[in-house]
Amino acid sequence: MNLKKEIREIPDYPKVGISFKDVTSLFKNKEALQFVTNSIVDNFKEKGITKVVGLEARGFVFGGAIANKLDAGFIPIRKKGKLPGAVISESYELEYGMDSVEMHSDALEKDDVILIHDDLLATGGTAVAALNLAKKCGVKTIYFSFICDLEFIDTPNKTILKEYETQVLVKYQ
Repeated sequence: MNLKKEIREIPDYPKVGISFKDVTSLFKNKEALQFVTNSIVDNFKEKGITKVVGLEARGFVFGGAIANKLDAGFIPIRKKGKLPGAVISESYELEYGMDSVEMHSDALEKDDVILIHDDLLATGGTAVAALNLAKKCGVKTIYFSFICDLEFIDTPNKTILKEYETQVLVKYQ
C-alpha cells in the first residue's frame, strides 16, 4: 500500500516553509489503518513485547491497537500535567525552548520488552525523551516504530535512536 498517498501534506504549517505530514488523514481509511497496524505487529510479533508505549497524541491511535494485537499492555506518555498520580518526567529541546513529557512512575518494569511508537520522527526529541523515561525504569530491551521519518532532518537525537531496532513505514527524503 502506498501510504504517502494517504498522508495529507499541509504547506506552511505550523509555520511558513514547513510541509506538515498529517497522518490523521490516514486514520479515516480502514485499509490504511489495518495496513499500518498489521505491518508493525508483523515486524515485532516475535520480539516478546510486553508493553507498547505510545507518544501523545497520534501515537495513541495505533499504540493501543498494536498493543492489543501483540497481547501487550499499553503505556501512554503525555505532555506535562496530563496524567494523574505519581509520574516521572523528562525534558527535551524544541526548536525554540523546552518541553516535558511524563509517564506514570509504575508503568514499566525492568524486565519489560517495550515498543515505543509515534506517528512521526522529525528531530527525535520526543522519542529520546521516551527512551530516557524507559531507562529510568531500568528497561533494557527497547524497540521503536514510526509511521513517518523526515530523513532530511539530521540531529544528535536521531544518532542515538540508530542504536535501536526501528521500523519506519514512510520515509521523506
